[in-house]
Amino acid sequence: MKPNPNDASGPSGVLLIDKAPDMTSHDVVAIARRALNTKKIGHCGTLDPMATGLLMLVIGRATKIQDLLMSEDKEYQGTMTLGASTSTQDRQGEVLESREVPAFSAAEIDAAFASFTGDFDQVPPMVSAIKKDGVPLYKLARKGQTIERDARPVSVKGYQVGRIELPEVDFTVNCSKGFYVRTYAHDIGEKLGCGGHLSALRRTRSGKFTLERAVSVADLKTAPREDLYKAMVSLAEISLMRGA
Repeated sequence: MKPNPNDASGPSGVLLIDKAPDMTSHDVVAIARRALNTKKIGHCGTLDPMATGLLMLVIGRATKIQDLLMSEDKEYQGTMTLGASTSTQDRQGEVLESREVPAFSAAEIDAAFASFTGDFDQVPPMVSAIKKDGVPLYKLARKGQTIERDARPVSVKGYQVGRIELPEVDFTVNCSKGFYVRTYAHDIGEKLGCGGHLSALRRTRSGKFTLERAVSVADLKTAPREDLYKAMVSLAEISLMRGA
């Protein structure tokens, strides 16, 4: 059943957005709030401003299953650039160290990726929303502070190495919630001995949701409200998808 704009309780469901680069996840929520004329809205899984791809917006009663949806595995397509480590572990940070990139074979690169599969511990980056004494780490990082972070259990269910044009390496990774792809790129760069950082990132899947039904940010801004209601995935459909 599609959301009824005349329903006093307002629309409920999940709206899949293909996030554009150079905007925050919060920016997308603000645009959607105006577009749908609703205050009860949130998002599942923050995407960095640099990243593009699948951002799930939970609207109305769907906000109650936000944690459930955020707990599912995700798939990303990324590009890492070897030879330079940055302060944020991605291309938006300052270069901290540059090293020469050897002429790695595809097998050597694959072996480095293979060492980060299955269950392992990952130390979250300093530039992250994780809180220390109630303050997000990224705010402390902006002040030049570095705080000891505890490693967190994560899991990589599968990966695929794509284009290799050194210093760039394209990859796809299927990972658990709470996984930092920029830390993954940084750690693989360290494993190879030359350092590295994440230079591009696109989320292509979260749980059973893909980009297939996603609305672009441009359409979110301009499409008639009725069309956005129709694009939403209903709570009933979500229950079926999850086998509930």
